[in-house]
Amino acid sequence: MRPILTADGMRAAEAAAIAAGTSVETLMERAGAGAAEAIWRFAGPVPALVICGPGNNGGDGYVVARRLKERGVKVRVAALAEPKSDAARACAAWDGPVEPLADAAPAPLLVDALFGTGLTRGLDESVAQRLAHLAAAARVTVAIDLPSGVATDDGRVLSPVPDFDLTISFATLKPSHLLQPAARHMGRIAIADIGIAAESRLIEIVRPHLRAPGPDDHKYSRGYVAIVAGEMPGACALAASAAARSGAGYVRIFGDRHEAGVPLSVVQGGEGKVDDPRIGACVLGPGLGLSDAARRRLDDVLGCDAPAVIDADALTLLARAGPERLRSAKATPILTPHGGEFARLFPDRRGSKIEQARAAAAETGAVIVFKGPDTVVAAPDGWAAIAPPAPAWLASAGTGDVLSGIVAAMRARGLGAFEAACAGVWLHGRAAERAGPALIADDLLAPLPKLIFECR
Repeated sequence: MRPILTADGMRAAEAAAIAAGTSVETLMERAGAGAAEAIWRFAGPVPALVICGPGNNGGDGYVVARRLKERGVKVRVAALAEPKSDAARACAAWDGPVEPLADAAPAPLLVDALFGTGLTRGLDESVAQRLAHLAAAARVTVAIDLPSGVATDDGRVLSPVPDFDLTISFATLKPSHLLQPAARHMGRIAIADIGIAAESRLIEIVRPHLRAPGPDDHKYSRGYVAIVAGEMPGACALAASAAARSGAGYVRIFGDRHEAGVPLSVVQGGEGKVDDPRIGACVLGPGLGLSDAARRRLDDVLGCDAPAVIDADALTLLARAGPERLRSAKATPILTPHGGEFARLFPDRRGSKIEQARAAAAETGAVIVFKGPDTVVAAPDGWAAIAPPAPAWLASAGTGDVLSGIVAAMRARGLGAFEAACAGVWLHGRAAERAGPALIADDLLAPLPKLIFECR
């Protein structure tokens, strides 16, 4: 999985490169050259206006302008202010005129190099309006590092930000490339290699590697998933179907009635207690209800040896009992709350979505899948991951039940809790892409077998 660097992490990585003998000016030349290459491939020889700020992001912009001009692009440069840092001044070796930003006329291609990593306050209103005007008049818009007006670490938009067609980051992603509401303004994201090492306990979720069954496998070694039934059969059926379609070798619904709409291969019926030692993961919550019987099922699942995937109604019951109840679980549980469920479980949380998820994981000893348009997965040991963008059509009833089934299948096949959660989130998002617009939860099931095959 690819590392994601915060503003502090990026500064530390750059400092390490400088200590090893690479100058700031060299890093900026690499950044500008990489960005120019990406712009050339994306937009071609389109007349460009590069707008530069006074810091190192602006220095990158001057390099971009110079490199594009060398390729024959008609380039103009407009500056918010004179370069302030020694490195920015050194890289501002531009042999053409520099226009004041306030007076610059639009161009078909706009390159925003005003401010990048580390911005802590919004742009002045006049500057934000000028950026918006130039972006609206351009055919193609490109942001260097991050769109100006976006915070680096938490997805906040500090001042109004246009929608960009391309954002070029350096060395690695930053949290706001994937966190909302900032992420919606990024467009396509490219990463330019500038020759620094990026190490982080925050990573981007990417395609998992899943071992295909071998000749010695059988249905239980491929993963036995137990689904605990409740009051709403549809949700339970979706979770069971998703587990089966995600490669689990044996799926059983524990309940006193038969659910319609599940594959015939799914076994139904059995006592409420899930005490079979062959069970590799247990799903509790989809369609469970909030009755006394549901509370007893929660106690049973937390008391069994199998790792639990807890969603929906079970999260509400857990909020009432206190999330510290999870500490009694014998195996690391996985919780999959959306924003409302997370707020009930962990009220008065502060900080970014990443910080909140990490704190919840540390408090409970569980892996937290904090769902949403920018799903974050956090483990008790401090590792965290952000999912790549997924279609907004997932905001539909039952899609969370499908996610629970997929994650349980990943856990039952032997992946660790954090790895299973990340794999399930990736598969869920890609299934939504293949299902297409106006999807319903049922549509996520058909793409799963091919996705599993492609992950081998």
